[in-house]
Amino acid sequence: MSGFRLHIDVPLTCGEAEAVAKAKEIMDMLNSKDKMTGLGVDQINYRLGHDEDRQKSNYLIKTPSGHINNKKCKILFSEDLTAAE
Repeated sequence: MSGFRLHIDVPLTCGEAEAVAKAKEIMDMLNSKDKMTGLGVDQINYRLGHDEDRQKSNYLIKTPSGHINNKKCKILFSEDLTAAE
């Protein structure tokens, strides 16, 4: 099913560690299963990027050696989606 997507760009003008902490806090505010499923939202995909990084890097997923992943993080609200992951 195609449709619209809500893209939100929240500038976080701080260092990496603080940006990661703020991003996690913001996503925690959106992690309300009752409210989201009531709106028909079954999942949220998100990542923390950097303005100078032209890749689709996700600074929320970093390996012990410091490499940045490019996979999006997900919040799943539907058990059907959880089983399919």
